[in-house]
Amino acid sequence: MSKSKNIDISNRRASFEYFFLETYTAGIVLTGTEIKSIRDGKVNLTDAYCFFQDDELIVHHLHISPYEKGTYANHNPTRDRKLLLTRRELKRLLVKLKDQGLTIIPTRLFINDNGLAKIEVALAKGKKLYDKRETIKERDQKRRNDDE
Repeated sequence: MSKSKNIDISNRRASFEYFFLETYTAGIVLTGTEIKSIRDGKVNLTDAYCFFQDDELIVHHLHISPYEKGTYANHNPTRDRKLLLTRRELKRLLVKLKDQGLTIIPTRLFINDNGLAKIEVALAKGKKLYDKRETIKERDQKRRNDDE
């Protein structure tokens, strides 16, 4: 099996909507057809977010398209998936999540060197409207400077 195709899917909207305070790399519990679909690059992170359920971190609304060659055993595209982090990281996130206005969002999904699907999640704080305007201004200035 060749590893010529490098999968690195990012959530670009997240950096516009949130300030990232901390980032963590987590494993994902997947079924066979889900990992095949990820290797085809058929993933959408845009509306995804994470929450705690029974001291486990769950990613919700991570859309992995059904595998084209999957049969009756194909997966549900938007099912909740468990994330694998160390106990220490989970406790740290749980304590910080109690702060007002903080959330956990997936920012990037990739296949590591060992062929395993990993997801990068960030502890994030929502931006206000004026922060978003500032981000747009900085991006426009950077574009102008690159053109010159």
